[in-house]
Amino acid sequence: MMINYGKTCRVLMLALLVLPVGALGAAPISTIAQGNMVFLGEEGLDITAAMGGDTRIGWWASAADISTSAPSYSIQIADPAAFFISPTEFSGRLGPWYRLDSAGSADGSAFTVTDPNLDIRVLDATVGVDATSNGWITAGDEVEFKISTNLYQMTQRAGVAGAPITIKVQSPDGAIYSALANRNGAYTGIVEMPVSTSPHLTGAIWDTGRTDAYPFGTYRIWAECNANSMKDNYDMPGKTYTPQSSLLDQERNPLIGVSTRTAAPTTAATSLPTTVKTTAATPVPTTVTTVPTTLPATSQETPTTIPATATKTKSPGFEAVLAGSALLLALAWSIRKD
Repeated sequence: MMINYGKTCRVLMLALLVLPVGALGAAPISTIAQGNMVFLGEEGLDITAAMGGDTRIGWWASAADISTSAPSYSIQIADPAAFFISPTEFSGRLGPWYRLDSAGSADGSAFTVTDPNLDIRVLDATVGVDATSNGWITAGDEVEFKISTNLYQMTQRAGVAGAPITIKVQSPDGAIYSALANRNGAYTGIVEMPVSTSPHLTGAIWDTGRTDAYPFGTYRIWAECNANSMKDNYDMPGKTYTPQSSLLDQERNPLIGVSTRTAAPTTAATSLPTTVKTTAATPVPTTVTTVPTTLPATSQETPTTIPATATKTKSPGFEAVLAGSALLLALAWSIRKD
């Protein structure tokens, strides 16, 4: 039987790629050495090495003197190979925890309990801008992710390359990608990426111009970490996962398109018609109305004045009476004289 060694090698390489962190002989991410940092929500931790044979741990409030006072709070370790950093029990008692000897005194550090934090930003690597804020990217530009977190301190643990953080990219049709391709056609896995620094930059790993794989539309993006079931036990935004952000992948900026269409019609329709109707139509009818009102009043006064004057000019009729009286007197005088 012939063996296809090329195919066999490829299968072995793929198997190695999907093995979890620590599966190649290194200590698993759950193994905690003395002084390591642990996070709220982690379960199944093996703290045997951190305990040094002791069976109790203690925590002192910040103002307490560890050398002269009893611990503010202590816990009996039932199974050091399967320890749980309970958010309920440890959230108000962050900081260093010490192992306790049989007398209840501090016997050296055990580990430090920390509240995790996690944030992701979507960067347009082509133009060098943060696309998280405006929620839009030009189709064809490449995307880079920026992860900020304190979980990178898991690298203190032996054999751990970084905190396993998954970037979730959900397509407009609801599919979630496990890897993304850049402009050169190289694929980058985004499931449990080992993050060893903060901030952590992925580089340009997503070419949005590959419409055969990444259709136009709105994508949902977030990040999460479920190392040692921490997200299952401490499901808090900004802690073990980030809130979802929207990224619209299309050719034209929707913000510019909306503002241009709205401004032009509003200015033209509101100002011009209002000005024309107010200045032209109102004064003209007012002036025309005043002219007819004045003219009839004047024409009515003229006939009233003229008859009154004519009546007064007829008063000289008294002269005729006087003239008649004079004639009568003259006639009487003439008769008398005769």
